[in-house]
Amino acid sequence: MKAFVAGATGQTGRRIVQALCQRQIPVRAMVRDLEKAKGMFPADQVEIVVGDVLDPKTLVDCIGDSTVVLCATGATPSFDFTGPYRVDYEGTKNLVNVSKDKGIEHLVLVSSLCVSQFFHPLNLFWLILLWKKQAEEYLQNSGLTYTIVRPGGLKNEETDYPIVMAGPDTLFDGSIPRTQVAEVSVEALFVPEARNKIVEVVSKPGEPQNSLPQLFASVL
Repeated sequence: MKAFVAGATGQTGRRIVQALCQRQIPVRAMVRDLEKAKGMFPADQVEIVVGDVLDPKTLVDCIGDSTVVLCATGATPSFDFTGPYRVDYEGTKNLVNVSKDKGIEHLVLVSSLCVSQFFHPLNLFWLILLWKKQAEEYLQNSGLTYTIVRPGGLKNEETDYPIVMAGPDTLFDGSIPRTQVAEVSVEALFVPEARNKIVEVVSKPGEPQNSLPQLFASVL
């Protein structure tokens, strides 16, 4: 297995790279800013490649000989009302198309809780949830093997709360550390029960401490 990570320098993407490295999986980490990425990852396990999901031509070379793809890209809040459409939808479409052409074995997409709720407050940010949902559907219809991970509110601080996992449009609030989102995303590559599923994840105190394979298997 060789993993390609889009959005590798983002807060979630860098944790996905770290989780892959912990499993001794070689990584191609795609970045737009080479200077930003320098020193961020172990050079013996991570090959940094420069590209952009908005430029499909760069994706072909960046993915290279990778066998699996993990996507942790996302539009950042700005006054550019086209950002979510371009990054979360068109960028993901480009990644899906190139992945399909290259015969990628599994694509893991980090999306968001509540993408099916049009009137959610987050859609005030230029319909970001709507475009994430459109990207999910494009991946589902692509023919690629996929796992779509919908995390709750993303936290940078660590907790040891158990992960709660459920099927699509089941969880509507809650939060989760980014490191746990990374763990779920990487584990999906190894668990047959994670294939072609949408899973929603949060972490909560007092919940049963189930393993990730058990959690994936519990989602129908």
